[in-house]
Amino acid sequence: MVAVQSERTDSKTSSDTNDIPEKGISPASDKEVKDQDEYENLKYPEPWKFEKWFIGGYSKGRMIKFNSPKAMYRAINLFAGVAIMFYGYDQGVMSQVNLNPHYQELMGIAPIEGNSRNVAALGGIVSVYYGGTLIGALIAGSLADRMGRIKAVVFGCLWALLGAVLQASAYNITWMCFGRVISGVGVGAIDCVVPVWSAEVSSHSARGAFLAIEFFMNIGGLALAYWIEYFAYLDPNHEMAWRTPLALQIIFILVIGLGINFFPESPRWLMKMGREEEARNVLKATRDTDVEYELKGIKKVVKYELETSGANHYVAMLFPKDRYSRQLRWRVVLAVWLQIMQELVGIGVITVYAVDLFQDAGFEEQMSKLLAGFNNISYMFSVIFAVITLDRYGRRSTMVWGAVGMAVELLIAGILDKYAQIKGPNQRSFGAGVATLTFLYTATFGATWLTTPWLYPTEIFPLNVRAKGGAWSVVGWSIGNGIITMITPFLFQAISYGTLLLLFGLNIFCIPFVILLYPETAGRSLEKMDTFFEHGGSWNVFKASHNIRDEGIDDWRWTKKMNSEDHKELEAGRRLSTAVRSPEEDEKDARMSWTKRPVYTLRRKGSNAGVM
Repeated sequence: MVAVQSERTDSKTSSDTNDIPEKGISPASDKEVKDQDEYENLKYPEPWKFEKWFIGGYSKGRMIKFNSPKAMYRAINLFAGVAIMFYGYDQGVMSQVNLNPHYQELMGIAPIEGNSRNVAALGGIVSVYYGGTLIGALIAGSLADRMGRIKAVVFGCLWALLGAVLQASAYNITWMCFGRVISGVGVGAIDCVVPVWSAEVSSHSARGAFLAIEFFMNIGGLALAYWIEYFAYLDPNHEMAWRTPLALQIIFILVIGLGINFFPESPRWLMKMGREEEARNVLKATRDTDVEYELKGIKKVVKYELETSGANHYVAMLFPKDRYSRQLRWRVVLAVWLQIMQELVGIGVITVYAVDLFQDAGFEEQMSKLLAGFNNISYMFSVIFAVITLDRYGRRSTMVWGAVGMAVELLIAGILDKYAQIKGPNQRSFGAGVATLTFLYTATFGATWLTTPWLYPTEIFPLNVRAKGGAWSVVGWSIGNGIITMITPFLFQAISYGTLLLLFGLNIFCIPFVILLYPETAGRSLEKMDTFFEHGGSWNVFKASHNIRDEGIDDWRWTKKMNSEDHKELEAGRRLSTAVRSPEEDEKDARMSWTKRPVYTLRRKGSNAGVM
């Protein structure tokens, strides 16, 4: 290391004095000096002229200090978890509000049973919220790229605060819907920016675990909202039973809106704005290793993306006019479709309408409420498994096997639910089977599909549009959630147990899309993601991987996660080993008996596909 530094110093000295370079100076040193000059001449964007009108933001002097980067890392993780916990609380708070008789009378939607107009109104009050999240995400995605991640979160908190006040004080359906939309704008902004911010301050080896821990708290918020409402409902004053949980959102909002101003800004955004020293300080505060290598990688990506900044707006991302914009549209489609698939696999049906599901399975109303509450607790603890699966097994494998498991559980639950609705001596046994499989389904979803659709967009979008990429992800989530929550009351009344069988089919439907379309991002730095989209040339991830290999790029196996051995190979200057059949594999295949050969072949192909 000392020798290299000496060579660089000598090279710079000889260049300054116009002397002939000393013998032994490597071309790499000259290249580094040239690159450094290019970085210094970058034209960074000017601060947005309206930024001063928005309150909050990052300040080096205000940023909290810790004794070690690990302590800072944990604090950021905890705080981001509180923000995501609020999203879970806000999403789940309506589950029992919808069942409150005082609320139904006040909103003019009673009775629900057998009244199609009131059923539609009930679903509409829930789903109109997602129209707000869609709008809030698009606004915050633009603001986060213009004035920073932290200010965009504060902006979202102001809207969420107004929405919470309006909901808690509503006296008619119009008032409530207006409050729901305003609250949705704020939550959409927070949901769009916080995952991006947390991913950009974390290292590539722990992004999955980082976000999985946050979503453990997210489902904790869902469970918290449910149990607060459950115990509030025991109070004879049914009006306060639904107003109090809605008003408690304000506590979360104040903590998030005030607290985030004491945390570091995204180092990648700071670098994009030309604030290199601040970016270096943030990396030092959150890393326990040398930060210069990572800083150099960020700087390289910033240079490229500033040169292509003309595509940094929503219209260009949807209607591309050049090759770079077409790559962005590719990423937008992947992010939006993944969020829609997350809703298609059925989690919104199970969590929001769990009480109805258990009642359909033959349980009394009080027991159905208890089961739904315990299901939320089970759901929360299942997310702990995502801490292990996402970074150890990769995103693709986690989603594929998660969808397989959920499909099997929904199929059996749907069959049992048919018989659980028939009065008889075995009704309770069939109902218990439905409840067990419902618990298993939500646990499987929490361990697999809950986190990945939120993590993925933070990884695949380049820096200059990463916040807007997060916004497109929330758009997909809003579309999926809005449709599902709107039609679910009708589904339960129209096809009853058939709803679970429909969800079984949708899980099977989603599996091929994951296998064929989605590259594996686990173990790769955010700066490496551009390689796939620049050189892949195909939406089929297998064909794209081979195209990348044919261009001579070392990291080309985008169907599989990058592990530590792969990184060592690349650092040593070697290409990753081939994933096609080798002579050794042919010989091993030939020696196997005909009974073992299919199993071996299946495992090898599954491994190459990144699902085994």
